Amino acid sequence: MGRSPDQELDILVGKLPEGWSRARMDGQTWGVTRTTRAGGRVISITAERLGDSEQLGANVWITAEGPVLRPCEVPEESVMKFLRTAVTERSA
Repeated sequence: MGRSPDQELDILVGKLPEGWSRARMDGQTWGVTRTTRAGGRVISITAERLGDSEQLGANVWITAEGPVLRPCEVPEESVMKFLRTAVTERSA
């Protein structure tokens, strides 16, 4: 049985460290910032490709029904692709 999208989002966000870190996607290095607010009920994720102007961002609302992804001016699938890659290809 596969994971639901909510379960996958919860797992991916849980693996992303608080604060700033580096990640790689498609051979490019990205700076990623995770900031937790509102007593852990809102997680903001921003990422920018280093040496470039490409960015993405999203908020994850933690609700009683599970996490809810709210991308900022990018498609939801772009954020999910980034998270899937970032948590497996983080670098120091």
